[in-house]
Amino acid sequence: MKLRVYVTLKPGVLDPQGEAIRHALGSLGFDGINGVRQGKMIELDLLEEDAAQAEETAKDMCEKLLANTVIESYQIEPA
Repeated sequence: MKLRVYVTLKPGVLDPQGEAIRHALGSLGFDGINGVRQGKMIELDLLEEDAAQAEETAKDMCEKLLANTVIESYQIEPA
């Protein structure tokens, strides 16, 4: 079963990379951008066929490695 995990910084956490992207977009002539938040997408291809079990496994992966849950949140969805 394929799942996608989206990891993003929690609201209120400074995002210097997002700010650099916003600045670069402004330099390229893209006006009217109030803010940019960046994150990462991870695609998992698990052997597990049961959807609930696959999501539980992905959640465990996020809690232990894929996301720093102090400053990041994550969302899991089917791919």
